[in-house]
Amino acid sequence: METYVGIDIGGTSIKYGLLDKTGVILQKSSRATEAEKGGAAILEKTIDIVEQFRKEHPVSGICISTAGMVDTEKGEIFYSAPLIPDYAGTDFKRTLESRFSVRCEVENDVNCAGLAEAVSGAAAGSRAALMLTVGTGIGGCILLDGHVYHGSGGSAGEVGYLEMDGSDFQTLGAASILSKKVAACKGEDASKWPGRRIFELAKAGDEDCVRAIDEMTDVLGRGIASICCVMDPEVVVLGGGIMEQKEFLYPRISAAMKRHMNPMLLQHTRLAFAHYGNDAGMLGAFYHFMQKKEQ
Repeated sequence: METYVGIDIGGTSIKYGLLDKTGVILQKSSRATEAEKGGAAILEKTIDIVEQFRKEHPVSGICISTAGMVDTEKGEIFYSAPLIPDYAGTDFKRTLESRFSVRCEVENDVNCAGLAEAVSGAAAGSRAALMLTVGTGIGGCILLDGHVYHGSGGSAGEVGYLEMDGSDFQTLGAASILSKKVAACKGEDASKWPGRRIFELAKAGDEDCVRAIDEMTDVLGRGIASICCVMDPEVVVLGGGIMEQKEFLYPRISAAMKRHMNPMLLQHTRLAFAHYGNDAGMLGAFYHFMQKKEQ
């Protein structure tokens, strides 16, 4: 049977699995990234994962989703935040293809999540879609006719850096702002206020928690409105762990979009929450592999 190894490299964990030729995930697992050990160690973990699968399956390709900015032609990292030391320059494609004699394709993790949604998820069938992943920061992906738009230098969709109120979009609107704001109101350390606790108390009526969430969702609405002025998407898809709170967040983000968006844009821009969770990276990496294969 034709099978593919899917590997999703994040700052905390590496999720990986085996997929069939239609994208069905046959088996999956995860291990710690140990990002502090740097790019070379992550590359070795990737090699080991492929080795393990090859012992039992005929691997037809290696599909990688990863944090950092990716040169999708070379299959290597060209920029990465300090979270993963010495990650820039990590050459997945050349190294893995040389070692295993099968094709390897590499794409940014947010782009992979967006591609998964565009091909078979919440944005399926759309001509233009925007994917935002909201977590510690805000990642973006622009999708046109079911393909990722990379821009002239491979950095399209880096919307977290949009300037806003003397700061930027992700500093003001990412999920990480909630803990800081609520902790400041309570006079406690932010570590005592994880997102899940904030949402539980907000649903119970805690004013500080509700206010922090309302401020965050207003920033999200403003940022989405600005991006929509440029790309005019059919659908905006929101992902990231915080979006599991869909029932609480959807009406607030929708209302913020109505406050800040041009009515002509708003009337044909749909808000959706991501269909795929932890499997989005692997599945999107597989779709990216198949699209590159067809070129």
